[in-house]
Amino acid sequence: MEKDIKNEELEAMAEEEMQESIVVLTDDEGNESYFIEEMVIPVGDKNFAILVGISEDCCEDEECHCHDHEEEDENVVIARIDFDEDGEPVYVAPTDEEFEAVKVAYEKFWEEEE
Repeated sequence: MEKDIKNEELEAMAEEEMQESIVVLTDDEGNESYFIEEMVIPVGDKNFAILVGISEDCCEDEECHCHDHEEEDENVVIARIDFDEDGEPVYVAPTDEEFEAVKVAYEKFWEEEE
C-alpha cells in the first residue's frame, strides 16, 4: 500500500533538496577546505559527490555573489560518499577506476542536458 503524502510534506521535501549542502574536507595536515555539494552521481551501487570549492568566508546568503564562481577558478573534487557507524555521510577519495567511471557519467549527464 502506498503512503499518501500531503502537499506540505512534498513542499518540505522539495525545499530540503534545494538547500545547498556545505561539506568540510580536512587534509592530512588538518587544513579545512569548504565545498558545496553540487550534485550526487550514482555509479554502480555507490554514490559520488561533485564538490565545488568555496572560500572560508562564503556566507549562506544566496543573493550575495560569494556563491558565484568562474569556471576556471573552481576547485572541483569528486568524492565517494560512504557512511559511518552513526549513518552520517563520510566523503572519501575514490579509486582511480571509480574516478574515471564518475567522470564518464558526469560528462554523459551534461551531454543529455544539452
